[in-house]
Order: sequence, then structure tokens, then C-alpha cells
Amino acid sequence: MTRQEMITFKTRLKKAGEVLIAERIAMAKSAVDNAQEAANSEDKSSAGDKYETGRAMGHLEKDMYARQLAENIREFDKLQKVNTDIIYTTVQLGAFIRCQTYSFFIAAGLGKQVIDDQTIFFLSPDAPLAKLLLHKKAGDSFLFNKMDMVILEIY
Repeated sequence: MTRQEMITFKTRLKKAGEVLIAERIAMAKSAVDNAQEAANSEDKSSAGDKYETGRAMGHLEKDMYARQLAENIREFDKLQKVNTDIIYTTVQLGAFIRCQTYSFFIAAGLGKQVIDDQTIFFLSPDAPLAKLLLHKKAGDSFLFNKMDMVILEIY
């Protein structure tokens, strides 16, 4: 793979991550709006406690979705700052790591994704596995899923 192909591939991974997080943001915004609407439309009934409980539940649900929305926005902002134009020789933010069985992209915590018919684990730089991989280079090994993994290439 040429240097330009490596950069193009990492840029495609980053773009796929941005699309996934943008979808999560849209879903969270919609959920916040729906929860607010449900809380606002809760009718006052003769059983006043039921009304208050319904409104409180709606507000709790809205707060939960608002936290998810804020977290997704933070993750999106972090991902946008990842530089995919650098070919790395050690594992760090923005690096793609290929092993015999698994591949990893240190950028955002999106878990297992299939991109270009390849299974790639998107790791947050704060994830324990990402911290374990930090500063490793091609040829180094580490333990993952009870398997000894050898890093074949990093870029």
C-alpha cells in the first residue's frame, strides 16, 4: 500500500466514524425533543400524583438523552481533530494498526465496524486497549481476547 493509499484509507475511516456519530447525534436530538414533548403534553388528571410522576419521568428521560447528545457531540469534536494525513510508526491518536486477526483505528470509541469489507475496531484514545497499544510499533505484541497479537503494520 502506498503512502497516499494509507492516508486515503484512514481518511475514509475517519469519515465513516463522523457519519456514525452524526447519526447518533440526530437520534439523540430527536429523543430529547420527543421526551420534552411527552413531558409537556402530560395531562393534569384528577389523580394529581400521576400527573406529577409522568412529568418527572419525562424530564428524567429528557435529561438522559441530553447527556447522550452532549457525549456524542464531544466525541464528534474529538474525531474531527484527528489528523489522518500522518503516517505513524508507533501507536497514537490517528493511527491504524493491523494485526493478523484484528485491525484497530485509534480515533473514537465506536466499537466494531465493517468498512470496505474489513472489520475494524474503532477505539477511543482513552480506552484501556488503546492505552495498552500506545507507543507500540510493528513487531510488538500484546494480549487481546486471550490471544497473543502481533502488530503487523501501523500507519
